This record gives sequence, C-alpha cells and structure tokens, in this order.
Amino acid sequence: MSDTGRYYIVDIKTGRKFCVEPLIEGDRTKWGDLNPATKQIEGDYGKKYIGAIERKDTIITEENGFKNIVELGPGESPEGYVERLLKNNNIQ
Repeated sequence: MSDTGRYYIVDIKTGRKFCVEPLIEGDRTKWGDLNPATKQIEGDYGKKYIGAIERKDTIITEENGFKNIVELGPGESPEGYVERLLKNNNIQ
C-alpha cells in the first residue's frame, strides 16, 4: 500500500488486477499541535500520509485505461466486492 492508500488486488487464478483508491470526502479533522495559549491547532501534519486521495488526484479514470469503474459506499469492503465480482462472473 502506498502513502496515498492506493493498492492493488490481484486474482491469483485469472491474473486480473484491480486498483483501489480510498477517496477523501467532506471535511477532515485537522491535525497538528495544540497551542495552549490560543487553544488553536497549529502546524499541518495531516496532508503527507493521509491514506486517501482527493477525487481530482485519482488515477482510476477511463483516460488511464480503467474499465468498469465502481465507487463503493462508506464501509464497503473492496476485497469483498472483488471476491463477489469474481464469484458472480464465474471467472476461473
């Protein structure tokens, strides 16, 4: 897995490769140091290794050769989705 959270699932039987990118949605909690005098968060530690990608930075596009792009809902497992996809398509 990369610092962006992007990773690949490869089906051993078929060699099919699936790319997974967690997307950032909505406001995120700001991380940094709490200044005791002002009670404000200072610094910016939450952008380097956040484990997710902003939608504008995704590589999963048709222009990049990806097909059958699916966006899962919150809490849905990419591994479970791929497993069901392979099972339902009877790919062996």
